[in-house]
Amino acid sequence: MTIDLLTLFPAMAQGVLGESILGRAQRAGLVEIRVHQLRDYAKDKHRIVDDRPFGGGPGMVMKAEPLVDAIEHLRGEGENRARVIFLTPEGTRLEQMKVRQMVRDYPRLLLVSGHYEGIDERVRQGWIDEEISVGDYILSNGTVPALTLIDAMVRLIPGVLGNEESAGDDSFEGEGLLEGPQYTRPEVFRGITVPDVLLSGHHAEIAAWRRSQALARTEARRGDLLEGKKQVGFPVLKENKL
Repeated sequence: MTIDLLTLFPAMAQGVLGESILGRAQRAGLVEIRVHQLRDYAKDKHRIVDDRPFGGGPGMVMKAEPLVDAIEHLRGEGENRARVIFLTPEGTRLEQMKVRQMVRDYPRLLLVSGHYEGIDERVRQGWIDEEISVGDYILSNGTVPALTLIDAMVRLIPGVLGNEESAGDDSFEGEGLLEGPQYTRPEVFRGITVPDVLLSGHHAEIAAWRRSQALARTEARRGDLLEGKKQVGFPVLKENKL
């Protein structure tokens, strides 16, 4: 998978991309992530990429010329053409199913990070393939949402996590439930003990306990995730046991 990130703040991205799973995945050759400075595509000596909005109003708007030049240069053509995604609060809210679909279907992505009051609408209409939001809140620029999307995708690339089962048990995976409680050594910490079932060695009982805990936690904290499932007879706990 190849991911290009177009941003006004490359240093903001590079530190994150070089660490942990993202860094290891790149060093192992499982993904290529390239960060590009939008100002490199501005043609004036001051490398200006924004201007006042027509019609007045607060803030500045990112100009069409440098954005379009950058997109056309980076996205490629034909079979190698990258899907261009703009990170914006007005986009479709990102969910795990969408992340999986992107990893499966898009070997090349160009992520466009916005700033100021947004980008010229003509760019959105003619050069953006898809708009994605990471949540119903506002950030100072689109670089952090782009990094969130990159992290969510890269960990699903085969071979990145090593243990392929580790991603499948996470929240929103599998049945779409929140992940239940986890414990590790010591068995007793300040008088609080690990549930006996986890020490029993009975794998079927442990699996059943974990699923019941995941259902209870999901119902207590994110009941909206279960609404559609209830309509099709999905078994949901009636009591919160957490």
